[in-house]
Amino acid sequence: MMTTASLAAEAPTYPQTRKQDVKDTLHGVTISDPYRWLEDDNSEETKAWVKAQNAVTFAYLEKLPRREEIKTRLQKLWNYERVGRPFEQGGRWFYTYNSGLQNQAVLMTAESLGGEAKVLLDPNAMSKDGTTSLSDYSPSEDGKWMAYGVSEAGSDWNTIRVRDIATGQDLEDVVRWVKFSGVSWRKDGSGFYYSRYDEPKPGAALTAKNEYHKLCFHPLGKPQSEDVLIYERKDQPKWGFGGGVTEDGEYLVIQVWLGTEPKNRVFYQKIAGGPVVELLNDNDARYEFIDNDGPVFYFRTDLNAPCYQVIAVDVRKPQRDNWRIVVPEVPKVLLEGVSTAGGYMFCEYLRDAKTEVKCFDLDGKLVREVKLPGIGSAGGFGGHRHDTETFYTFTGFTEPGAIYRMDLKTGESSLWRKPKVDFDGAAYETQQVFYHSKDGTRVPMFIVHKKGLKLDGTNPTLLYGYGGFNINLTPGFSVSRAVWLEMGGVFAMPNLRGGGEYGRAWHQAGVKLGKQNVFDDFIAAAEWLITHKYTSSSKLAIQGGSNGGLLVGACMTQRPDLYAAALPAVGVLDMLRFEKFTIGWAWKSDYGSVENKAEFNALLKYSPYHNLKSGARYPATLVLTSDHDDRVVPAHSFKFGSRLQECQAKDGPPVLIRIETSAGHGAGTALSKTIERTADEWAFLVKMLGM
Repeated sequence: MMTTASLAAEAPTYPQTRKQDVKDTLHGVTISDPYRWLEDDNSEETKAWVKAQNAVTFAYLEKLPRREEIKTRLQKLWNYERVGRPFEQGGRWFYTYNSGLQNQAVLMTAESLGGEAKVLLDPNAMSKDGTTSLSDYSPSEDGKWMAYGVSEAGSDWNTIRVRDIATGQDLEDVVRWVKFSGVSWRKDGSGFYYSRYDEPKPGAALTAKNEYHKLCFHPLGKPQSEDVLIYERKDQPKWGFGGGVTEDGEYLVIQVWLGTEPKNRVFYQKIAGGPVVELLNDNDARYEFIDNDGPVFYFRTDLNAPCYQVIAVDVRKPQRDNWRIVVPEVPKVLLEGVSTAGGYMFCEYLRDAKTEVKCFDLDGKLVREVKLPGIGSAGGFGGHRHDTETFYTFTGFTEPGAIYRMDLKTGESSLWRKPKVDFDGAAYETQQVFYHSKDGTRVPMFIVHKKGLKLDGTNPTLLYGYGGFNINLTPGFSVSRAVWLEMGGVFAMPNLRGGGEYGRAWHQAGVKLGKQNVFDDFIAAAEWLITHKYTSSSKLAIQGGSNGGLLVGACMTQRPDLYAAALPAVGVLDMLRFEKFTIGWAWKSDYGSVENKAEFNALLKYSPYHNLKSGARYPATLVLTSDHDDRVVPAHSFKFGSRLQECQAKDGPPVLIRIETSAGHGAGTALSKTIERTADEWAFLVKMLGM
């Protein structure tokens, strides 16, 4: 195994990054920000810096001994047919398809489920490098038209066009500056609802704050200038709106959100005309519209039910004392999602982060429990009222996502499609353990590895986490992780506080002044793996993206001794300025704000960029970001990477920054880019963990 001294000797010479004397005083505290100039992603100096950093990083990565071998294996393993869950609309079937190594999945349509399918839309033909992706699509009720959204280079901005399904030709309709939006057709096919922001100033599209969302209606065949404004709130610049038409075509249901706040409002409008009615306007809980039976609306809500329940609200008598509980809360078991099909209601539960599914009638009477193939994650179970069958997916860490077809009358499931992957899942085992965090909280963790693993402290281990925004981490198949397992790696994934795996209280325990709990949970997971001889510090790597990038940044600055390598991707790393860019203001519900003194003190205490110490010895680090990330702007990674290179001990291992071009926050990334990036990550870990 390589010694740390030999790793340090191989550390490259980093580009010199200019420092500025920039200081802010917040709540009486003076803070230096020497790399602020890197926030201007349009400046020639920043572009030259990106080029110089990438030159050093790629020169280093390309020389790594097993990189080509890993890349070849990733390509071979990824080269399998993938079919999406099918759905029917207007007598036609739709599903996505990837023949194997296509950069983007292709949208297919067929007249019957077993019938010959034709390509309806191929995003791969829209750009030379596969960086244009299909972000959303919705066929009209009669199956005649399809509205579809396209994203360029991974940006959150979308452009919507309309395709004639029979001819495959696009109409002249073009709807621009769409963001955080769905597409929902009127039942008569006369047009669709969508959400947008005003056009940003030239050059500011990827960084300017996103405010004043609007819900609009686009009449088919008309220019966007004639679109109808349905709802906006000039007095609430940060409110966002999502509009969806009910299956009976009678109502437009408007979900009103404020950033990532765990609470929301619900309004509605009768499609036939009339005002927007503020149905649920107290902002006291989360309400997710499920379906309606005429004027009776069904919602999944955590009102008086931290693990969620299903309620019915009659819009003719919307007062609270008329509300009805349809499916009551199950304590400590999260009701993760609810869907309807064929007059049934399917409730997907998470028990210790593993899926269970129950089928109810619309009055809340249990019809049956759905038998699943094993420990894993299931999803789907949607459809129309007249349907006699529904489809769902089931996946696990070593089990690629199979699609099942269920007869709604009998509840019997049969396998519809199972991918053929060149991976022997039976050679590996998944277990779930529970460990105690710093404050005694019991936290679950999945561990996946080859059967017969020796617990002698020498196994290279990848610890992956997220811990935020009420997001649940559940078992799922990943080609990149499968290759990691084949290489002899152990994969560990704890369900940290800040996620939603145990309902509202679990999420709330990891926000604002409690955010340190999330880092403590992750550090305790690392210590548990070492104590139980799965691995040791010299063999342990940590990984996370977005809010998980913050997790990795905070944990490597707080406990640099605990890990040999770190992979923070598209991370939120400057906690004092995150709210100044694009949709960053929306994360204050989880992080707090520098405007509040107590929250400022908490943010400053863990902000990765501000807690790097000169001369400290940090793990080998590969910071990953993308030039088109307009969710978490790349300035976070640029500034953190520069400061890390400046602070790393002279004899410390390499700290590099890898900047992907023509890619965004992750969604819609070309498969070829994903393969290149994963090969770089695994080759970096092979070197740093001495595999």
